[in-house]
Amino acid sequence: MNGIIIKAIGGIYTVEAPEGVYECKARGIFRKNGVSPLCGDKVEFSFNENTPVIEKILDRKSVIIRPPLANLDVLVFVVSTCEPQPNLLLLDKFIAVAEHKNIEPIVVFTKIDKEDFKPFSTIYEKCGIKVFQVDNISGIGAEEVKKALLNKISAFTGNTGVGKSSLLNNIFPELNLATNEISQKLGRGKHTTRHVQLYKLQDGGYIADTPGFSSFDTNRYDIILKDELAECFVEFRPFFGKCKFQDCSHTKENGCAVIKAVCNGDIPKTRHDNYIAMYEDAKHLKEWEHR
Repeated sequence: MNGIIIKAIGGIYTVEAPEGVYECKARGIFRKNGVSPLCGDKVEFSFNENTPVIEKILDRKSVIIRPPLANLDVLVFVVSTCEPQPNLLLLDKFIAVAEHKNIEPIVVFTKIDKEDFKPFSTIYEKCGIKVFQVDNISGIGAEEVKKALLNKISAFTGNTGVGKSSLLNNIFPELNLATNEISQKLGRGKHTTRHVQLYKLQDGGYIADTPGFSSFDTNRYDIILKDELAECFVEFRPFFGKCKFQDCSHTKENGCAVIKAVCNGDIPKTRHDNYIAMYEDAKHLKEWEHR
């Protein structure tokens, strides 16, 4: 039988299959091979003396270690236009991690009734990243976000106070949770339990219950080496192979096609500035230490 793991805690894996929901154990071979089934894994399982046992983990599209989650399709970054002010360096770090992990990044700006969102949204729209604007009070824009997540496994993340809980309430009323309950279930703090759970949506797809930004630790668990970083900036890609030097770092070299594109306005300057800051940090990382 085939299914998807919707909850993993204490060595027990809750698997949702067309035939029903089963509490499964995993074969010992996984631990022997250094592999653990993760929430979001598509698996094959069978019955051993009436006990469901996971026999095989199917190929994964993506994996993140903290929080432990497989096959995430979309990572939604919720950013407020004010109170708190957008931290574009932090946002760009997480977008890079999403790209590195083969996960589609989506940016949602909230509190659009209080501050002009266009200077921020224009940056990411220019890069080809999906951007939405939502007024959590009126609910305007929530339906567009919902359509983008149809039949996908998605996770929402954002700093405290950006309106993530209200956004989830507007998009997925079928969760039938009060805002503070959503905050607890879908935005846990760093001092509480870290297990992940998938919530099935009425129209198709799942929402992953994950910790917020503070627990999604790019530096410790999702290291991007300097030679891999440029590939994580999608707007740089059309200019690859056009630089004067083959090993161009796209930070300061003469004849760099990426820098020329920044000067011409084809790449937003804030994105390139943040790339340079991230590159400087990545220069101190050693590949053997990462391994």
